[in-house]
Parts: sequence; structure tokens; C-alpha cells
Amino acid sequence: MSLQGDTGEGRPRPKYDRLITAAKHVPSAVTIVVHPCDETSLTGVCEAAELGIIKPILVGPAAKIKATAESHKLNISKFEIVDAPHSEAAAAKAVELIHSAKGELLMKGSLHTDELMKCVTAGTGGLRTNRRISHVFVMDVPTYAETLFITDAAINIFPDLDAKRDIVQNAIDLFVEIGLGSHPRVALLSAVETVTTKIPSTIEAAALCKMADRGQIRGGLLDGPLAFDNAIDPQAAEIKGIKSAVAGRAQILVVPDLEAGNMLAKNLTFLAKADAAGIVLGARVPIVLTSRADSVRARMASCAIAVLHADARRRLHPVAAA
Repeated sequence: MSLQGDTGEGRPRPKYDRLITAAKHVPSAVTIVVHPCDETSLTGVCEAAELGIIKPILVGPAAKIKATAESHKLNISKFEIVDAPHSEAAAAKAVELIHSAKGELLMKGSLHTDELMKCVTAGTGGLRTNRRISHVFVMDVPTYAETLFITDAAINIFPDLDAKRDIVQNAIDLFVEIGLGSHPRVALLSAVETVTTKIPSTIEAAALCKMADRGQIRGGLLDGPLAFDNAIDPQAAEIKGIKSAVAGRAQILVVPDLEAGNMLAKNLTFLAKADAAGIVLGARVPIVLTSRADSVRARMASCAIAVLHADARRRLHPVAAA
């Protein structure tokens, strides 16, 4: 059964509907929500909780959270609230709760991304693992048949080859674990589709493909370098004479750096009217990382993706999850 949701413009979002519906059929995840002090962040939490996707614990200035809820007629009476005087303290407390096994997910509220990620990535007391932390936009683009991943457009500014290996592996693992299919098609983007020393990202793309050949990246089909057009448009790929399982049909777009990724994601959001759910991977728990400009629907999709990912982790690593 589909939820038949839509955006403010009345456009159906079947890709997100499928994710949200799937999340309703797995155990809800206890979610530490950091500083939910505005209408959008608190509404997203309430709607996700009402659907049974998450069990929220709200961390932040209790009086401000309650005032926001009252002002916008949101019922948070069933949610636990952990008082913290300001956003920085809320982020630190949220990370502490994760260390205490009080939650399975982190969710960003109305604080700045840097405030939350500073606590997450701290060398002492943070949530780092041996995997590089990276961000994935899970995009519903109305003009594209596939659910489209873009990575990394929010965390790693100029990732080196080793970091890109983890960025690619994180995205592949997420794609598979949330039930979108096996062996996703991964396009390693650059400005051109030929390898040239003049554009370092083309060399790194070729190296990542060889790393996949040698088993250093597992579970996906990689091709690159590919320019954006021949990564997502079959006709563009055909015109260029590119023959691969990925060209023209990419499901994961790996960008050369954060600037390129951020501009690509925002172009799709504002020009193609796409929705962009966001999640951070590679930490001890999945992190729902939304923008203050995100719709409530995108926030709900972000929650659904994180819950599906957390459920897969429970099943794959039951001892660690316990």
C-alpha cells in the first residue's frame, strides 16, 4: 500500500512513498532529535512518530521546544524531552545519549550542521568509526525514473582517493540496505568522460573503478569518469559511444568535491523541483541531516531511510546493535 503523499505543489512522490511505507513495516527506531526548535523540524518529528517510524527523544531547551509545539499546535506530550540550554549543549548531550545506548539514530533539528557535526566527528567522545563519515542526498527527481543518490555534497570538501573509496562504499551499502536493489549503478562524475592528467578527478574516477575490479569496493557496478549528461541520459551516452551498464542509467552519482555536489543537488532541487532527503553514514549511528529549507515530506523520507538503514544494521550485526 502506498501513502500517496505529495508536495506543496500537489506532485505525487512515489519514490518517497515506497521508502516511508517500507519503514512502517520495520521496528521503529529510538531517535535523538537535536534542538528541534522550529516548526518544520518539530512537525517532521511529530509526523514520523505518528506513522510509527521513530520514537523521538527531544534534546534542547525544554521551554523553547514546548513553546514551539504550542504555537504550532503540535502534540509532543508523549515525547521525552532532555533539557539542554542551547544548540551546542544539545549536540553534545545527544552524542552522549548515543554513547549511553539511549538511541539508534541522530536527527538534526534547527541548529546549524557544523554545530552537530563538530560533536559527531570529535576525536574524543565523538561517533567516528573506521569508515569515513560521508553524506548522501537521496533525491526524488520528477524527471528521472530512478531514486538518485548524490554523494558527498555536505561533509567532505575535497576528499582524497581513500576518502572517496569510503564515500562510494557507504552509498552502495545504503542503497542495498534500504531495499532499492542489489549492485547499484555508480557513476563517478567529472567534467569529461576521458581520463586526463589535466583534470585530477578523472584519474581518481579511473582508480576507483580499478579498486572495484580488485575487490576494494564491493557490491556496486562502477564506471567513470563520466560527465553528468552521459551518466544519466542514455542518448548522451550513445552519442559519445560509451557502452557500459552504468552510462545513461546511473543510480548513484559520486561527485569530485563538495562544491560540485552541493551545486548539483541544489540545481535539481530548485530547477527540476526535486526533493532531497539527507543522511550521514559512517558514524556509529545513522544521522538524519536535513536542511532548514527542507519540506516536511523530505524530512520524513530522511527518517524513513535512516530507520531502514538502522534496521539492516540490526539484522546484519545483532550483537553490536544490542
